[in-house]
Amino acid sequence: MRGIPRIVWTLAAGRFVNAIGSFVSLYLFLYLSGPRGLSLTTAGLISGGLGAGVLIGNFTGGWFGDHYGHRRVMLLASTVGGIGVMTIPWQPVWLLFLAMPVLGYAGATAGVSQGALVALAVEPGDRRRSVAVSRAAFNAGCVIGPPLGALLMAYNIELLFVLDGLVTLAVRAVTARLLPGEPPREPIRPGKPAERKLWRAVVADRSLLILLPAIVVVDLVYRQLYSTLPVYLRDSGHPVGLYAALIAIGSGMILCLEIPAAVALRKRPALVIIAAGYGLVGLGFAVFGLGRAAWLMVAAMVVLTIGEILYKTTATAHVLDSAPPGMEGRYQGLYMGAATSGSMLAPPVGALVYGLAPGLLWPLCALAALAAALIAWRARCHDRGTPQVAIAT
Repeated sequence: MRGIPRIVWTLAAGRFVNAIGSFVSLYLFLYLSGPRGLSLTTAGLISGGLGAGVLIGNFTGGWFGDHYGHRRVMLLASTVGGIGVMTIPWQPVWLLFLAMPVLGYAGATAGVSQGALVALAVEPGDRRRSVAVSRAAFNAGCVIGPPLGALLMAYNIELLFVLDGLVTLAVRAVTARLLPGEPPREPIRPGKPAERKLWRAVVADRSLLILLPAIVVVDLVYRQLYSTLPVYLRDSGHPVGLYAALIAIGSGMILCLEIPAAVALRKRPALVIIAAGYGLVGLGFAVFGLGRAAWLMVAAMVVLTIGEILYKTTATAHVLDSAPPGMEGRYQGLYMGAATSGSMLAPPVGALVYGLAPGLLWPLCALAALAAALIAWRARCHDRGTPQVAIAT
């Protein structure tokens, strides 16, 4: 792992700590519908505002970093998010309706700028390892954070939000001291691709234009893990412990295997790896439909997690490598928006299919992921490639 810049490790450490202390997305709905005494409808609308802010921030937040500097925008957005989260327990209901989209937007914008800083720290074509380090740090934090939050919730649920905000502000303060100034950029000259509007630049890149729908489709399939799968396991007579074990297996595999896989495959064509990953995700979801035995559920999780390890890091780096100079933040946001669209789409779509024909859900998921694999494979015919650089190992 030699050759990875210090800025990548610094940001990864901050992402690890933030992931440990990020409780809002997990426990906001429980807090609003419980201690705050709000109706399920009201709690759902407020929580949905947070998700809407995240989605919009992913798609548009990169513009600010591209124009004003990713370091500056990340620190400012983290400040807004940290203070806002800390004050959730004391915000009146009307203010929560207004604050949640803002907090979601700030968090997403900070994440987009952080991803752009990671990308700008290394040369195009050598970004997969850096992305893998960042994702591994985040997943490690997610292993610790949820159970810690459950313990704190039993003691004082309002303390969750205070600690979440304090952690965000503490990481922001440390990061501000450790991060260097903005990475140098090529000057943007009139007529250069960097001056184009985002969509004009994307349309000009036919390979990326073909790949984006595949990213959305795969995320729609992948997010069934967090919506319909636990319901399916419950209806199959399995205890909730099996679902927790499946998620733990997936997280453990990612922690152990994603960085070695990124290093081993760093010189392989990105779209080939992405297509293979999508195909394995489809195969894993097909295994869910083969029966209801616990060992089949574990086998399905192992197969689709291997697919996730292959495609997520590679796809993130590939989209960033496709960005014209000066548009890294917007491309990072474009990918994050497409790659998290399933958070909004998967629950209603999955619930509709499962409610109408439970036996069709997993075959349809498999077919959708396999179709996305074919689309990714087709995109390689139009891939312009990325510069190859010498990589220290």
